[in-house]
This record gives sequence, C-alpha cells and structure tokens, in this order.
Amino acid sequence: MWMKFNSSMPQERFSEFLRRSLTLSAVFLWQRADWNTVPRLRGELCGKMLPVVERVQRALSDLDPFRLRVLVASSVGLGGVLCYLAWRRKPKKLPFGDGWWRVGEKPLTEDRTVRPFAVESSEEAMRDLHQRIDRARYTDSLEDSRFHYGFNSDCLRRVASYWRHEFDWDKQVKELNKFPHFKTNIEGLDVHFVHVKPVRRPGQTVLPLMMVHGWPGSFYEFYKILPLLTETEGDFVFEVVCPSIPGYGYSEAPQVQGFSSLDAARIFHKLMERLSFTDYYLQGGDWGAFITCNMAQIKPECVRGLHLNMINAKAGGTQTVVSLLVGRYLPFLVGFTREDVRRMYPYMQKNVYELLRESGYMHIQATKPDTAGCALNDSPVGLAAYILEKFSTWTDFKNRDLEDGGLERKFSLDDLLTHIMIYWTTGSIVPSMRFYKENLGKDYHKRMDTVTGISVPTGLAAFPHELLHCPRVWARSRFRDVRSYTYMPRGGHFAAFEEPALLAQDLLQFVEKVERKRSK
Repeated sequence: MWMKFNSSMPQERFSEFLRRSLTLSAVFLWQRADWNTVPRLRGELCGKMLPVVERVQRALSDLDPFRLRVLVASSVGLGGVLCYLAWRRKPKKLPFGDGWWRVGEKPLTEDRTVRPFAVESSEEAMRDLHQRIDRARYTDSLEDSRFHYGFNSDCLRRVASYWRHEFDWDKQVKELNKFPHFKTNIEGLDVHFVHVKPVRRPGQTVLPLMMVHGWPGSFYEFYKILPLLTETEGDFVFEVVCPSIPGYGYSEAPQVQGFSSLDAARIFHKLMERLSFTDYYLQGGDWGAFITCNMAQIKPECVRGLHLNMINAKAGGTQTVVSLLVGRYLPFLVGFTREDVRRMYPYMQKNVYELLRESGYMHIQATKPDTAGCALNDSPVGLAAYILEKFSTWTDFKNRDLEDGGLERKFSLDDLLTHIMIYWTTGSIVPSMRFYKENLGKDYHKRMDTVTGISVPTGLAAFPHELLHCPRVWARSRFRDVRSYTYMPRGGHFAAFEEPALLAQDLLQFVEKVERKRSK
C-alpha cells in the first residue's frame, strides 16, 4: 500500500516510501510493455536489475533527510507523469454489446447460415410502378428557378418519362446480379451483402475489405469500383464485402426502436467474423463513415486500416474559434494549408449558409421521418425527386444553377434509376430515413463514440465538393494515426459512384503505406 508522505517522516520510512513508489511505477510500465516483440528481454532485465536495485538502496540510505524528501517528490511526480502518459497511449474501446431487433424474445440458438440471394423482378411490381408514374401530378416550376427550389419539375417530367418508357429494369437486375449476393441472419435481421472474391495474380496478398454505403445510396454505389479493387496489378488485391445497412435495400429493417450506427457496426463485425475474417480494412462515406469509425472504436484489433471519404472531426472549443479567425490570414499558424483556406472560406458562406440550405432533409428525418416517408413510399415520382435532388446538389453545389441539375454529368439515368428502384421495390425509404432519428434524435454530441478517439491507421480522402471540408489538423483531434490525407482533385459526396478510379487509387496507396509499416 502507499505510505502517507509528510515532512516529519523518518529517513528509513522515506527510503521505504521511495522504493515502493519506484516499484509500483516500474511494475505498471513493465505490464504495459509489448513483450511479444522482445521475448528474451524479460529474463535479461531480471538478471541485470537486481544489482542495480541493491546499489540504489545503498545510495538512498546515505542521503540526508532534505535531499531524500526532494528525491521522493521528484520521483512521485515523474512516476505519475509516466503512468498518465502510458494510460493516455492505451487505445480506448467502446463496449461490443449485443442486440435483438425483432418483436419478441431472442431465441436460445441463432441461425448462422449464409444463404445465396438474387435480386428479382416481377411483372406485377412493374405494372404497379408504371400505373403510379402515369398518375403522377406535377407542379409547374417557377420561372428560371432551375434547382434552387429543389428538383425542377420540368426535369422531373423528363426523368419520369424515361423511367416509364425507356428504363429496362430487367436489364438492370442482371447488372445487379453480376456480383454474388448473400443474406445471413444477425441479431434477428436478415442482412444482405455483396461478396466479391479477387482475381489473384502470383505473389499478390489478398486483403479483406468492407465498404459501407450511406443515405440515399446503396451497395450499388460500389459497382464501378469493385473491379478496380478485386483485379489489381500491384502487391495487394482485395476480397470485398459490401453490406446493406439494416433498413436499406435488401437488408431487413429493425422492428423495434433504437437501432443506431453503433448497432450497425456491431452487426457488421459479426458478419465479417461469420465469413471467417479476423482482421480487415474498412472504407466508408456518409453513414458508412460513421459506421466504419464505430467499428474501429469497438474492435480496433480487427481493423487493419480505416479509409474514409467523409471526414467527421472538429478541433473543438477555443481551438476551432481561433483557427477560423486566424486561419484565413495566417493559415500556417493554425496548421491550415492554402487548399484548406480555399475550400473553407468565406466560412459563413461555405459552412453555415450552405449547411442551412442542404440540411432541411436531415431535420425532418431526425424528428418525424415517417411523416414524409409515407408520402415517398407511395409515390415513385416523389421518391425520385427526393433522392435524385441529393445526387445533383451533393455532387456539386453549382449544379443548382443548371436546368437539368447536372444529373448526367457524372451519372447515367440508368444508374440513378437503379438506386431509386432498390428503394422502391424494397419499400425501404421509411426505415432508411428512421436511421437519422435513431442516431440524431438524442444529444448526439454526448454519445460515447463522439468523445472517443480512433487509434487504428487511417486514410482520409478529402473531395473538393464534399458537403463540409475538414482540414488535416482538425482530423488529428479524432484520428490518432493518420497515415495519409489526400486533397482529391475532383468529386463530391458520392465518391465511389462519381470517381471510382480516384477513390480506388487513394485507397490502394493508403493500404500500401499501412502494409509496408506492418512488415517492418
């Protein structure tokens, strides 16, 4: 036990106090050491430390009381600092937890079967869709309003006409099924995922990778990037798993309240374990970025690296205010680069006013998602307007100035309508919107994952037309091991869908950095 320190303590008690203080500090640091990397060091140190300790004890017995008190105070202070620093370096983990997302009690046994799945089309569903499109009512657009009021009605008529008369859903179903689909039941929910194995060349290392979508996207966002990751020329090639978030697309929706990104993260860890992966890379944007960050916080030992194309981090408090006030004029003083300044300023215009313009949907979905969701689930044209407006504006804010919203600058109507069909045919727009309420309905900034740092190797791809820009200096406040930070030359919110080659290139260079360091 610790001995109470006071100025009248006899010299021999001082010596005993100091010895115990030093011993406890040594034991603490001894336990913190990574002895797996130096297997013979423990025995060697034990043999060498004994005579050293005896010499220290003799020296302590020769000190006068004043010098001994000074040494005690210094040793206790140093030991405390060392213990605190060692504690700070230890990665914090979030509890793994468990869940059951069906009405009723959880059964004693769990069906762990992984079942093949295929997307299907039905004539009845297409008849119903066409009838609803034919009955759609439109409102005339205001003169010269373009996309400033939302989805332009004249453009919507053209999209709906293409959907009704030219879009070939059977052809797109074949496109969806070109990669293997599966389902498995986890925590009561049938979880859908695409699992693509690589074309492995001699000498290549196969690395598991999970890619997670967001809203209003789907697993289909990754179809253009999958060949670039599963057929590579370099040292590494990926085996890719793309799940659908529960409540999105072909994953079953929770039947009870409370399903958050933390629960999705736990389910996806269980999915990877069920597929026999012990450690893997993660990649995500939008909600996928939140979920993969949570995965890194829950089981960092399973995450070889985390790559994000949406960066959610702030310096916090006074540092943020000082950075914003000084950064525009003296960026080097606060760690900003010239590119940070170009993307962030004028700050009120690019970060406050733009956020107000683009976050109305979020307030609805975080408070009363079912109200708007019921209308969208009943009208395919309304659903298309609601979702495609995001693919227009979030790709580039300047698309609001165009009559057609710039929809076909980066995407084809077939690709865009395939996303809409995934939501329409599964009736998943309402549960996908509820995900906002489950995550943002309470005080999000006090959630344990928002105040817990991320310690795994991290790669950050900052696309110029992402909704908000996060400088590297701010990112480091949350991500403790940033291995790469790239100012991407073009692209917006839907990175894998817009710029698959750029995203794949950045992911590969990040993985090479991580694997190179792991091999040393």
